[in-house]
Amino acid sequence: MAIRKIVHIDEEKCNGCGLCVPACAEGAIQIIDGKAKLVADNLCDGLGACLGDCPQGAITIIEREAEEFDEEAVKVHLEKEKRGDEPRQQNHHGHHHHGGGCPGSQMRILNHKPAKAAAAVVGDGDVEIKIKSQLQQWPVQLMLVPPAAPYFEDADLLVTADCVPFAYPNYHLDLLKGKKVVVGCPKLDDIEFYVKKLTQIIKMNNIKSITVAFMEVPCCTGIVRAVEKALADAGKNIPLHRVRIGIEGEANRF
Repeated sequence: MAIRKIVHIDEEKCNGCGLCVPACAEGAIQIIDGKAKLVADNLCDGLGACLGDCPQGAITIIEREAEEFDEEAVKVHLEKEKRGDEPRQQNHHGHHHHGGGCPGSQMRILNHKPAKAAAAVVGDGDVEIKIKSQLQQWPVQLMLVPPAAPYFEDADLLVTADCVPFAYPNYHLDLLKGKKVVVGCPKLDDIEFYVKKLTQIIKMNNIKSITVAFMEVPCCTGIVRAVEKALADAGKNIPLHRVRIGIEGEANRF
């Protein structure tokens, strides 16, 4: 036990909306009896990634005596949630979700069967080519993905700045195919949180390679620096490929 920074939830302000639950990468917050609660001190890193998701201002960071943050305990906790071993909590509307929060962030592994796979039709005139989605998992937002998600094991990881899929017309077939993906904006989001989340993903899984795709604008190189720092902090030697996308759609690999 030591005095350290940790999340504090004011239950009088909390309305049980659950927005903080998917924002907590460690699964330390759950909705219990209609209120957000910190389920265990050792699951909270004290960085406060959940603060900005609370519309009621019910979450703050305080300093108090608490167990040290334990990455191994986080991994075990998240694996239990994935298997459904953790109890199902109920939000204030009476809807049930594993761990509470938004069902849109519930983890899914996507197997695109021919009959169900979404396809885009490209081309002009009499020539059309159907391109099937290459997305293999959900969610994709770096703020939401569980670090110990099973799809990260033995994966080729694609880290994408969120403007890249709009600018690069061959994104699915050239970059996304065969990879697991996380997406974020290095200008608008918390880059330190990105570094920590990526470090956890790299530490907790056997990542075979990392490709980082980013736009040519200067602010977008922040996502490259986040990946490089995460690799250094994780202490792993993993092949890193960089792909810079121009605003007009050209790709430059280095």
